[in-house]
Amino acid sequence: MNTNRQIIHMDQDAFFVSVEVRKNPSLTGKPVIIGSLSDRGVVASCSYEARKFGIHSAMPARMARMLCPHGIWIRGNMDEYTTASHEITEILKQEVPLIEKASIDEHYIDMTGMDKHYGTLKCAKELRLKVIKETGLPISFGLSVNKTVSKMATNECKPNGELSIEYIGVQPFLNPLSIRKIPGLGEKTFIKLSDMGIKRIHELAQVHPEYMTSILGKNGIWLLQKAKGIDDSPVIPYQEQKTISSQITFKQDSIDLVSINYLLTSMVMDLAFELRQKKKQTACITVTVRYSTREDVTKQASIPYTALDGILIKKTKDLFKQAYQKRILIRLVGVRLSNLVNGFEQIDLYTASEEQYSLCQAMDKIRRRFGPHSIKLASGMDLNL
Repeated sequence: MNTNRQIIHMDQDAFFVSVEVRKNPSLTGKPVIIGSLSDRGVVASCSYEARKFGIHSAMPARMARMLCPHGIWIRGNMDEYTTASHEITEILKQEVPLIEKASIDEHYIDMTGMDKHYGTLKCAKELRLKVIKETGLPISFGLSVNKTVSKMATNECKPNGELSIEYIGVQPFLNPLSIRKIPGLGEKTFIKLSDMGIKRIHELAQVHPEYMTSILGKNGIWLLQKAKGIDDSPVIPYQEQKTISSQITFKQDSIDLVSINYLLTSMVMDLAFELRQKKKQTACITVTVRYSTREDVTKQASIPYTALDGILIKKTKDLFKQAYQKRILIRLVGVRLSNLVNGFEQIDLYTASEEQYSLCQAMDKIRRRFGPHSIKLASGMDLNL
């Protein structure tokens, strides 16, 4: 492990709620819940005041209402949250040499080597204050030798905090924490390890690697390294983060716009399913049309972060209409989703109805069991183009 790395993890505090409070300061200090009040709704985010009542993200709305009957419910606006997210990213990009946008509300910054010229901790403090001053949104940071420890440091000092963990202090910092605090450790693994009497990180760090492999496979070694504060994963430059795409060249050049729109629906559904499987969201769609003359026309649009079929299909078809203006034969169509970040879809933050969201979940369940192409919307059936 490179003990000289300097990795900052910056994370917004209750991001969606903070954006709502910025818009309506009267919500300050109150138990605010972002989500749907319907029986099938869930909590998308909540203020720290609401968390004191046991409320958390993804909790069913019915349970949240029971725990905090006086909570202030807000449906949420993903357009505003996406805009605020871009604001923060742009501020950080202007100030630091290497930044990774890990999710809609968190960033990793690699300041390795900068300590010779300018103290990294001092830089992190100034960055945090700059974000707060220019956006009016609270933010916390952790600084340490890798992404895992810096993220865990941030989680321990939130809200509105900052924490630096030097290499010599990594294991003492990690040891007393619950294994639940390890990023990426799922509920099933937590239960399995707890049943074995492993509840604290110092207990996990002492388990023999062969035994960890026998009970958890390759994930056992990965988890053991996390418990020992080992993480060599790089900070991935924001502009280089992966895109996903699909393109189809027709067997014969076509001008059948009905069939091509059906095809676009099918392509987008496959891409959206891939997004959700990877637990990612996209904020940019690009559509390419190649004419029979081999001329390419590309149209692109920014959108609120999402991974839902309905929103992506509608925007893709809009872009196709913009791209296809010459009314001549088409040889190829392509769709690319970019500006990907980690994150889960939260119900009722989008224009999609709960019924659409439920349909999406049901179709994903069938795909996971029978294969990605086992079910499609009627408007996206395979065509002989």
